[in-house]
Amino acid sequence: MKQCERHKHSARGEKTGLRLCGNPLDEIAEDHMREREVCALLERLAEGQSLEAVEIEQMRDFLQLQLPHHIADEDIDLFPMMLKRCDPEDEIEKGIDRLQSDHGHALEEAAAVLALLQRSRPLGAGVSQAEIGQIKAFVSHSRRHLIFENAVILPIARVRLGKRDLRTMKRHMLERRGLDPDLESGKC
Repeated sequence: MKQCERHKHSARGEKTGLRLCGNPLDEIAEDHMREREVCALLERLAEGQSLEAVEIEQMRDFLQLQLPHHIADEDIDLFPMMLKRCDPEDEIEKGIDRLQSDHGHALEEAAAVLALLQRSRPLGAGVSQAEIGQIKAFVSHSRRHLIFENAVILPIARVRLGKRDLRTMKRHMLERRGLDPDLESGKC
């Protein structure tokens, strides 16, 4: 089964490989959905609710593997392309500067949360107030960031980026994940 077919048949949030069947902006939107799901799980953890092992693994996978790739997709490809293609009236420079700054903080916060998720003692029992604060800060920052990207950045990108930009972005996204862009170029 092709990667993209596997993704279509998997539950959202499960550990999946990159699908990239079509528009890479759709893949970025899917990453945003997974991040929202991870935030919901982290919020449950901060509230003292117990989580299943598969949920913990989902969060670890996202924070350790998917989030760094996603941030690179945006910082290396999406944002520079948008800065080249957008008109001055789009006024995206300040927004993109803010998002890139947020990305640096997100990686630091994600590392702290990941360390919490990888510790040996059972989660849910003995989460300190400082750790709860770290989790809540990550969730709050992530949600604010996602709202702006989904409401402003992606709609403008869908209008301003051309087919060539999208092909380049898709190729880079596959390469970044160690996948052969030539083997993954088929349509789903």
